[in-house]
Parts: sequence; C-alpha cells; structure tokens
Amino acid sequence: MASLAKPKKYEWKDSNLDLFGSDTDRAVNKESAQEEPAWEGVGQEVGLKIWRIVKFKVEAWPVEEYGEFFSGDSYIILNTYKPDPDNEELAYDVHFWVGKDSTQDEYGSAAYKTVELDTYLDDVAIQHREVQNRESDLFQSYFKKIIIMDGDAETGFRHVTPEGYPTRLLHFTSRLLPSINQSITSRHGGRRAVSVTQIGLNRGLLKSGDVYILDQGLNIIQWNGSGASEDEKFKAREVLQMLINDRKGLAQNETVEEAGLYDSHPFYEALTGEMEDDDDDDMSDIKELYKVSDASGHLDFSKVKEGNVSLADFHNGQSSDVYILDCGKAAYVWIGVMASPAEKRNALGYAHTHLKGTNHPLAPITVVKEWGRKNAEFEAALAA
Repeated sequence: MASLAKPKKYEWKDSNLDLFGSDTDRAVNKESAQEEPAWEGVGQEVGLKIWRIVKFKVEAWPVEEYGEFFSGDSYIILNTYKPDPDNEELAYDVHFWVGKDSTQDEYGSAAYKTVELDTYLDDVAIQHREVQNRESDLFQSYFKKIIIMDGDAETGFRHVTPEGYPTRLLHFTSRLLPSINQSITSRHGGRRAVSVTQIGLNRGLLKSGDVYILDQGLNIIQWNGSGASEDEKFKAREVLQMLINDRKGLAQNETVEEAGLYDSHPFYEALTGEMEDDDDDDMSDIKELYKVSDASGHLDFSKVKEGNVSLADFHNGQSSDVYILDCGKAAYVWIGVMASPAEKRNALGYAHTHLKGTNHPLAPITVVKEWGRKNAEFEAALAA
C-alpha cells in the first residue's frame, strides 16, 4: 500500500497569488461570505478576533492564546476599532499570517478567506499579508507579546507532558514600536514589543542583548544576556511562570546571568544542535514605485520612480491604475478607484511576484484602496 505523502511545505518564493482578489474569486466570495459561520456577527464591536486555518476551514483561536502562533499554521486576524472615539463608526484591519512551515493549501485558504472576510465587511477593511518573523509594526502592536513555536497547534504549547517533551530554546527580543497616529484602543504605538521565537539548540545563536529560556520539560532555565532589557527579562519571567504552572509545579527552574556563567553549566551543555542558516532579509531603505496598468491593451508592470514618493506620484490627477510602493521593510499596494478589473485582481499578485525577485521577499504587504480608509503606515512611508 502506498504511503500518504506529507503536504508540501509552503515555499515562500514559489507560491502563486494570481487568483488572490480576482473577479472569479470575488464572485464566489459574494455568495459564500454570508455563509461562512466563522464570520457571523464579526465586526460589530471593537476588539480583536483570530482564526486558524484547519483543513480549509476557519476555526476560532482560543482568546487565552492570542499572541501565540505556530510555524506550521496560517491564521487570520481581524482588528475592529473606532478611528474617532467620539463617533460610532467602525473600521477594520484584516491580516493573514503565514508560518514558515505552513502548507500551500493553508496559505491559500488564509489568503482566500481574508478576501472573503473583507467582502463580508463590505470591502472597507484594509488587507495585510504577514509572514513569520517579518510582521508589521501594526500587527505586533496588537499583542503584549508574540510567541512563535515550531510545529502546529496539535503539537501544543500548553498542557504538555514534561517527561516526553522535546528540548527547545525560546528567544526573547524586544524593539520599540513607532507611534501609530490613529486613536485605536487595541493598539499600543510607542511601546516596546517583545517577541518569543523557538530557535535551534546552538550556542552560536545566543546574543548578549537578549533573553532565552531552555525548556527541558522538568527543567527550565532562563538565561539573561548581559545587555538584555528589563522588558525582555520581565516577559521571559512571565513565560517561565506559565510553563511552571502548566507543569503543575513539577518542573525545576533556574535563572542565570550570562556574566560569570561557567561553560559546563547545564544550559550550555544542552546547546548541541547544528548552526542554522540565517534567513534575514537584507532590506534596503530606498523607496521604489511601480505601476500596474492595462492602458496598452495588456497588463504592464513598470518602474515609475525611485527615492522620495508622494501621493501625487500615484495618480497625477487620474485614478485609473494600481501602484506598488516598495519600501524594503514593507510594500504597499494602492488601488485607484477607476482601476480596471484586471488591474485590481492582479495588484497583490504583482506585489508578491515583485518581492520574490528582491532580497526582501517576506516583507509585509498592505493593500490600500483610494476610496477606502487611510492607512497610517502608508502615509508615514510617503512622509519619510
């Protein structure tokens, strides 16, 4: 009997988004959006909602695990907020987050369902693509901390059996999020965001400016780098306590400081894994503006400008095209109100294809509609 093949791991540079937002896609969404049980009642009050894609289906993610993600999964995140606290009008940002080990089926379902959710919300949401370890500032601002673990949700982060739990190394790092010039209750612009990511068991990966937790099931060690921030230490202690509680008090724990720690300490002895490749993108600060147009009778993708870009560069008195602003750390798709259906349906696909040919293919992508709500990050990119 033939063995079942494991689903193909999502390959960032090989994926194809040509159908994302196409006319066919949207025709299906117009009918199916109202029939998706996950969307029932969403977007009616301020707050965050998260779903995980499970075998093409949208399943609610437990509220107590908001901020916890698995590299083998894909998720949809909806933030509902009031742009003006004195006005009852609601606005939306909808993100699909893709883990680095997510399958093409999961990624495709997340992208498709994101469009469907936007349709359910009458096309007024701002859409975002988020990739593991390349999350936008806006996405990070939703959470006090972000924890990314290997595997999928079935492997479990909580309620595990310590005796059979594989050794893992958790990396805590923080950075200051820029202020977001929108009055949104669930966003915390200007604060420090702490991310927690599982990394390989290799001493060469340790950085003195960060904090790490070695989780061996019944033995847990927190390692504080000599230059680690108090934010990182505090968040690490929170996770350490959570792990202790989940192990019903059976686990021993220790906190050690990098300075003066001897080489034969059990923390270092456990780091015997091979060094992993560093896949950090080499992002440029140069802005590049591209236009997607079918004025010639077929779709053309052309570079318009490099350097400082203003909103006037997008339409020049017209609104008949789609533009892609590549800022290195992020890309923005601007859709003119008079853009043709072909231009609109290919906009995100062109952005994705363009990024595949750069040294920053995993940069966040945000879709901004001329007729829709303003996006603070997009406007900040123009002003910078």
